[in-house]
Amino acid sequence: MTATLTQGAFSEKFRAMHPFAQTEEIAALQEMVEEIRELKREKNAVILSHFYMSPELQVSHADGGIADFVGDSLGLSVAAKGAQADNIIFCGVKFMAETAKILNPAKQVLLPSFEAGCSLAESITGADVRKLKAQYPGVPVVAYINTYAETKAEADICCTSRNALDIARSFDSDRLIFLPDLFMGRNLQTRIKAETGKELILWEGKCEVHEQFTPQRINGLKMMYPEAQVLVHWEVPDNTVADALTGAGGVVGSTSDILRFVGESKSRQFILGSECDLGATLRGMYPEKEFIVPCIKCPHMKQITLQRTLQALRAIGTEAEQMYTVELAEDIRQRALLPIERMLAFS
Repeated sequence: MTATLTQGAFSEKFRAMHPFAQTEEIAALQEMVEEIRELKREKNAVILSHFYMSPELQVSHADGGIADFVGDSLGLSVAAKGAQADNIIFCGVKFMAETAKILNPAKQVLLPSFEAGCSLAESITGADVRKLKAQYPGVPVVAYINTYAETKAEADICCTSRNALDIARSFDSDRLIFLPDLFMGRNLQTRIKAETGKELILWEGKCEVHEQFTPQRINGLKMMYPEAQVLVHWEVPDNTVADALTGAGGVVGSTSDILRFVGESKSRQFILGSECDLGATLRGMYPEKEFIVPCIKCPHMKQITLQRTLQALRAIGTEAEQMYTVELAEDIRQRALLPIERMLAFS
């Protein structure tokens, strides 16, 4: 693809995701995109980008952008495991980059900003899990992927919002410790209890973005758009989920569940109960449909920018690369690897 065609493709895709972008803004982004694409080739790097990244970080390499893979937590974990390049640039948050390093110890994983944390991951530590295991001896521990490596290392298995139900069903135990997301646990408990009778022992962690989707917020939008279907993530409060799916209907699930539901639905209008830039993803995938998006942005995800991604790439091979390099103690990495590999067996 020539430079001119690449630039045209990026501009077209970016505008589909961000319809109100100004020409000057796109031109400034395009200059950085071209340098990043060149540096990826020069430094044998791949870029993995989460659906909650800003639109310019989600445009794929094939569409003139920078992302070699765009996905949810599970998709990114699988992509990280299969990465062939020497360097993995992770446009996500710290726990995601840690997962990439756990799966790829021989590769260099770089995070464009170590300020990209996660309220869920920070709500629990490895010591907290050890206390839970002492309190509930013999009860299996299922750790959501949104945890740091030290927490994963204490778990029996990890899960994502996409495979949590299947993983919960797989245990013979009538009780499971599920951590750290309280609301996701409550939403899953409703399904798991009905299907298997299992009880979930929950932690009090919450996603600071998804907890803002209250019944009042969603119901207010449903009154304004009565024909719209509602798309809510597992991490949204359980009382909101119960209210949201009455009437026109919709789906509660993972990011991939939401994307798939929209593709299969005959509805033309949707209310999104998830991070703002998932709305950009949806607009790019389904330009013929309308998405009503309360723009609640994850402050941690937004620490990753195109400029910082460019700086991380420039740093490879210099003394500055240590500012971006993800490092884990080998004993923690090895202990965290098994629960992740068990999770990937369900993907």
